[in-house]
Amino acid sequence: MSTAREQIADVLVIGGGTAGFGAAIAAARCGAQVSLLEGTSKIGGVMAFCPGMPWGGGYPVGSTIGGVFEELTSRMVNLNPSAALVRHSTLENFGAEVIYDHEAATFTMFEMLEEAGVNVHLNTIAGAPTLTGNRIVSVEAYDRRGPLTFRPKMVIDCSGDGETAAKAGVPYTVGNGAGDMMGVTLSFTMINADCTRVFADEDPYFERYAAVGVAEGRLHPDLAKLYLMKGFHEGAVFCNTVHIRGVDGTDPAAVARATQEGRRRCRQVARFLTESVPGFEKARMTDLGPTVGVRETRRLEAMHRITGQEIARATKFEDGIVACDNPVDDVMRGDGAMTHEAAVGKGAFYTIPLRTLIPKAVENLLFAGRLICADAVAFASVRGMPQCMAMGQAVGITAAMALQNQCSVQAVDRGQVVAIQAAQGVNRIGAVAA
Repeated sequence: MSTAREQIADVLVIGGGTAGFGAAIAAARCGAQVSLLEGTSKIGGVMAFCPGMPWGGGYPVGSTIGGVFEELTSRMVNLNPSAALVRHSTLENFGAEVIYDHEAATFTMFEMLEEAGVNVHLNTIAGAPTLTGNRIVSVEAYDRRGPLTFRPKMVIDCSGDGETAAKAGVPYTVGNGAGDMMGVTLSFTMINADCTRVFADEDPYFERYAAVGVAEGRLHPDLAKLYLMKGFHEGAVFCNTVHIRGVDGTDPAAVARATQEGRRRCRQVARFLTESVPGFEKARMTDLGPTVGVRETRRLEAMHRITGQEIARATKFEDGIVACDNPVDDVMRGDGAMTHEAAVGKGAFYTIPLRTLIPKAVENLLFAGRLICADAVAFASVRGMPQCMAMGQAVGITAAMALQNQCSVQAVDRGQVVAIQAAQGVNRIGAVAA
């Protein structure tokens, strides 16, 4: 005989990626009782799926975005031995990035959640919400022991796919509006490489080598560029190069098929590197991702939709909650094209408004990360992991303020959210960002 299990929480955060991490910590530090649901055994989201993926975008115009992102980075840099390093990306328009020891990052993130008092529920899948009027009153979930019901006062959807928000009635678009989503990626690392020789060529995309591999049938035709970058540890090369087009990231069967195809292509790339690219002769593959990393599925409707035109104008919104100058990093959407075009002029940046994370109707729901309300061009720029972390921090504060003021999330003073973020060390936000 089964016994119903219930969990009470002030704030329920769904999804333990970088956005959910930021949201859970921020809400808990504001005094809320927070439960964080993660469907896998590890927090980090893309970090967990693509071990060693650099944190790009955290230093717009050369200065840190601050906040939880900077706290995490600083804690890792100051470990003994140090577990993170800030460096300039070798890829055009990407600026500075953080490389790090993957296991140290995972440990530090779990430690920060623990210190904040967040109740972390791993291997727990969020199901359908129940609403009374425009408020979510419960969310069904499932773990290894069976069904359980959460009864939160506030819900923050950081799941990436937005199932809970969609089932709560929040309108959404998929991909670019025509259903075309960015390609998914399976990453891996080569160790025991001679990085001096590997990176002696000035071509950051190894196009000359890739062209030979494609022409000889040793590489898939979509591998015209090889995205290889020095890893954190000596002799490590992070390979973020296998992208698979036309995958519906909301379909588990499609993701599983793409993952197996990704494994096939990763093995092909690793073999090609050891046989044909100087410096890889004694290298071998490790840290193959457990599944493909999904860049894009649903984008939810919110109080504001940020557009490519707004970011091109370097717009600083009054409720801007994080600075950004990431390029328009559009990865194999539909026809296989890859773009890394600058989103703003040199020395400029824009801010992401809090309203892009607040639904129009549901009164106790927020979202963050790649669920942001954005057009296809803006989305390709705003989706960096540091920005997602800061989005999470902003909505965590917003949820706590809505609880404290006993109001809807739409009624929260967004200027006060910006002021609290600034006090917490988030830099160059709001309309007067400098």
